[in-house]
Parts: sequence; C-alpha cells; structure tokens
Amino acid sequence: MLFKIGDKAVYPAYGVGVIEAIEEKDIMGQKQTYYIFRTLDSDVTIMIPRENADKVGLRKVIGAKEVTNVYQVLGKKDIQFENQTWNRRFREYTEKINSGSLLEVAEVMRDLFILKAAKDLSFGERKMLDTAKSLLIKELAVAKNVGKEKVEEHLKTIFTN
Repeated sequence: MLFKIGDKAVYPAYGVGVIEAIEEKDIMGQKQTYYIFRTLDSDVTIMIPRENADKVGLRKVIGAKEVTNVYQVLGKKDIQFENQTWNRRFREYTEKINSGSLLEVAEVMRDLFILKAAKDLSFGERKMLDTAKSLLIKELAVAKNVGKEKVEEHLKTIFTN
C-alpha cells in the first residue's frame, strides 16, 4: 500500500499518525525510501522503509464499515474465557495489540473490561487495558471525524449496559 504526504495512517501499537514526508536515505551504502510517520498524540516520529510498510503493519485508518464492526465486537458480552494464567493471557493480548488490527484491539479491551468486573487485573493487564482503550479511541475518533471525548462517552455507554 502506498501512502502520500499528509495521509493519516495507523502503525501497530503506536496508533494513528500522519505521513509527514517521504525521503530517500542512504544508510550503510543502501539507498531506501522511507515514510516519515509522526504519531498524532505523542509526537513520536518513526522512519518506516516504504518496501516494508506492509510487513510492519502500516495501514490506512479504518472506514465506516469497520467502525460498525468494532462496535459489534465491543458489544459482544457473552464471552467464555479459557482458564489460563494471567501471563499467558498477557502474551496473547500483546500479540493482538501488536497485530495492527483494530478488531483485535477491540477484543482485548472488551475481554479485559469483562475480566475486570469479575476479578482484579494484574498491573500488566491494567496497563494493557489502558493501551487498548487509547488505541481504540484515537483511531475511532479519526475514522468518525469526531473528538476523542465523544468516542470515550460512546465506549462508556457500551460497557455500562
């Protein structure tokens, strides 16, 4: 997938950002073209080799249809949890967050929120819940072209019903 300067994109585990530049760099004798990606919230700048963009999961922000699918995943409450240790669950959720799929990030948030109602989460799980929530809010706000506060309110209504 090719991006242009000014395109909004999503980089797994970092969230939504913008392609600020496309530059050719000579690194150790190898010329390569890089996307210069800056995250919207934290102002982190990442150089992503254009030829590896798909491999690392750089993708466009989800569209309206995917927004609906994300809300469906979040609203599904009849989840059966396997009896697994917190560290195995943590590894599984880390993989989902790093996958770059907003649907998988939504699953992590939903599952941890449901689990939180049943028992105390470990420190790592609480931090992961915050990460998943933050990634969801950022991308949904950009996808729907609304403020993050509005998305957060909508999420609260999903999880308080």
